[in-house]
Amino acid sequence: MKAHLLYVEDDATLSFVTRDNLSLQGYEITHCEDGLQALDVIKHDTFDLCILDVMLPKIDGYTIAREIRKINQDVPIIFLTAKSLKEDKIHGLKLGADDYITKPFSIEELILKIEIFLRRSKITQPKVTHLLQLGAYQFNYPNLSLTIEAESRQLTQKEADLLQLFAVSPNVVLKRATILERLWGENDYFMGRSLDVFISRLRKYLQKDQELKIENIHGVGFKFVCPSKY
Repeated sequence: MKAHLLYVEDDATLSFVTRDNLSLQGYEITHCEDGLQALDVIKHDTFDLCILDVMLPKIDGYTIAREIRKINQDVPIIFLTAKSLKEDKIHGLKLGADDYITKPFSIEELILKIEIFLRRSKITQPKVTHLLQLGAYQFNYPNLSLTIEAESRQLTQKEADLLQLFAVSPNVVLKRATILERLWGENDYFMGRSLDVFISRLRKYLQKDQELKIENIHGVGFKFVCPSKY
């Protein structure tokens, strides 16, 4: 699966070159030109790594990092900035950033750091080897089972993959294209129809708990409404 990166940079030339190089490395890029746009994006999508310029129109990179950390404590954050003062770097790191690259920088350096943090994130990410509590249901991803009271249902691998994607991002809007890319590896009409079928199945499986819902966000994607994460 492609790693999904958030890239926030207002310099048109720099952002074009950087996006082009990162795309060639196989990354999926969501680019924002200002801080306000970035704040809207992080509320409706999930990312594997965030690259933030510090000096941005409307809202600065520090504020964006602060908001990202309210939603996700683990996603790696790399700051790009022309500021080289030690105080600025310390401030960024205190906000939860993982690294700080001073402009001008080499694309090779950026790519290397991205790869390092993605590997580190994958290694430290807890493996799903326990039961996830989804409302009144217990979801065992490794065993592909969904249980409520004494009733247990065996899921297909794709059903379990989709439910896990929702379970680790509760109450967050997931874009339709993102789901298709992550579970099917491509975004086309026929895969989209398959996704609709699997969504219908999961809704049916979860109907015994009225607080659990998979909401259709028209023109965007889906949101798994769950009273608590696990």
